[in-house]
Amino acid sequence: MVVKLLTQDSIIVSYRFYGARHSILQLGYLIDFELEQDKANFLPRLRSISHIGFPWLYERQKLFLWHQYISVFSQHFHDVGDIDGFYFQTLLNIAKKWHKQSPYRLIVESFVDILKFEGRLHNIQRCIVCSKNITEDNISLIKGFLPTHTYCANSITLPKKEINDLFNSSSSLLLNDDMVKSLSSIVFKGMSN
Repeated sequence: MVVKLLTQDSIIVSYRFYGARHSILQLGYLIDFELEQDKANFLPRLRSISHIGFPWLYERQKLFLWHQYISVFSQHFHDVGDIDGFYFQTLLNIAKKWHKQSPYRLIVESFVDILKFEGRLHNIQRCIVCSKNITEDNISLIKGFLPTHTYCANSITLPKKEINDLFNSSSSLLLNDDMVKSLSSIVFKGMSN
């Protein structure tokens, strides 16, 4: 099985055998591991895996949301080798909070942080579709949290002031739970524009 590993500074692609003596490796697990490079193989072999667990791993809904988020996160780094430690730290920080806070809020807030870090968080004053200023009190957001007029996109309507606060502070405190779930559904569409 081909396994993709996110480390502090890179994404490593390796392979791993499965069998009776090999533990199951799940998407999004924090592990300690060794890599064994064989001259005959172009991929290193993943071995000596130790799983480092979190308290929420046995809560089905939280685990399902984690897998969804990691899947989107993984697609964002398709064909990438070297990365900044920011991404590893972001995932580790939200994994530590996952059982104490709302996973939906953590998803939205971490996504805003990632967009800020990558310089892709757009100003909500201008519609990405028609390039006109958004003067209304409500806006819509599409994939990648790109702002649009409510009539330019077939998406949910959100209060502009609260979204502006979210983008400035990376805190979803002023948003109600329904808005946060709607925003997380936009995140699940993918991180790329």
